[in-house]
Amino acid sequence: MRISIKLKTSAFLAALLLLTVIVLSLLVLQGIQKNQRAQVEQYLAQQASTANTYLYQSLTAEPNKVPETYLASKGAEFGKQLEWISGQTVELYDADGKAIYKNKSGAVSEGIGQTLSYALQQKTAYLVEGDSLYYLSPLNVGNEQVGVVQFYYDLAANDVFYHQIRQLFVFIGAGTFLLSFILAYFYFNALSGSIIKLNQTVNRIREGSYETAVLARKDELGELGEGIRMMSERIRRTIRDKDEEQEKLKLAVDKLSKLDQQQKQFIGNVTHEFKTPLTSIKAYLDLMDMYPDDEELLQTAKTNIAGDTQRLYEMVEKVLQLSALEKYDFEFSKEKVDVRRTIESVLGSLQGKMEKFGLRLETNLTEASADADRDSLTIVLMNLLDNAIKYNKAKGSISVSCAERAGQVVIEIADTGIGIPQAVVHKIFEPFYTVDKNRSRENGGAGLGLALAKKYAEMQGGSIALLRSDAEGTTFSVAYPAWGSRESA
Repeated sequence: MRISIKLKTSAFLAALLLLTVIVLSLLVLQGIQKNQRAQVEQYLAQQASTANTYLYQSLTAEPNKVPETYLASKGAEFGKQLEWISGQTVELYDADGKAIYKNKSGAVSEGIGQTLSYALQQKTAYLVEGDSLYYLSPLNVGNEQVGVVQFYYDLAANDVFYHQIRQLFVFIGAGTFLLSFILAYFYFNALSGSIIKLNQTVNRIREGSYETAVLARKDELGELGEGIRMMSERIRRTIRDKDEEQEKLKLAVDKLSKLDQQQKQFIGNVTHEFKTPLTSIKAYLDLMDMYPDDEELLQTAKTNIAGDTQRLYEMVEKVLQLSALEKYDFEFSKEKVDVRRTIESVLGSLQGKMEKFGLRLETNLTEASADADRDSLTIVLMNLLDNAIKYNKAKGSISVSCAERAGQVVIEIADTGIGIPQAVVHKIFEPFYTVDKNRSRENGGAGLGLALAKKYAEMQGGSIALLRSDAEGTTFSVAYPAWGSRESA
């Protein structure tokens, strides 16, 4: 059975208000009782103190200052004076518990007898019987107890006051309960109504209707309603964009298919690139078997086999490097690298190769420090400069510059080589892609240098780009975060 939230809220509210009124009333009434008792005890304690003081004064005025003799002979007179002073009904008992004033018969009730036994032990005690309170306190002279004084206190007035207050709490509590329940009912009824509206809105969304109204409330329920409205709008946009997402998924599948084709092409390129030097090596080996006495052929074969072997070694090394970079996430030892000195070191190692091709070198190097891995930066520069040498024109030139700009160290390498056609610019960073395959094989290139340079640069937060490519040559730019810049941090 489904119970409405309005009914649950109303029932809970009524129970909560009723419990609150009852608990508060009981606590206040209990406080009144305690206060009355404390006032009575304080009043009777003062009377007991007065009785002891009066006994001491009366005994001082007597020629025979023996307390027992005084109480035995003048106990009745002392009791009367004490009643007149205190305004309370008084009974006196001696140190043995024998009544010496009022109760001459000595007969006492069981309750008073027990209370009297406590009072005879230097203890103050009282007994409540119905509307009567009997307060018994020791009578002392010095440190010696000589008797007990009993005060009678009528509790009827206190009980009447307590009952009047309790009756007043009943009426006030009932009125407060009714008024609070009515006011809270209307408030929580509006609150429950808002919750029911939100539930209806959720049901409509579940059924596929995403038109939602906003609750006109400036509280958490209003925020919840706004959240449901935004959620509904997001679901509607999601459904509306479902076809687009499916189209994107189709594009992703097509891209995966293309990547698969590229992988097959990569394997084909590797096979083809390896086959050429291997074919050359095999041919020279066959010729050496056919003409073992031909010294000129033997020398030529050795030279070409050595060159092809070196080319195979370099291709295998670069393929392994490229594969490792794509497969593993290396942690580079980034440090403060002096870019100018690194460039000069790379240029020094390539100086002989540049002189072999008669190339002129121009540099414009400024002091700059990059946040990079020194060895990886060297590999990037080595590949770019090696390409600038291999694909340059005879008697051409190479220009190298570096400078720090906007938190980056920018290195530019320009050559006067064969250039790159605009139609294939987007392919130059693909593995095994070469603009002039014949020239690449002639110079030992396999089209892996730019792919490796791009991977090494990007994995350290850097970038590499082709700035210019025309009939007069090409210009590449390499950028790394400058040491101490926000990017490197």
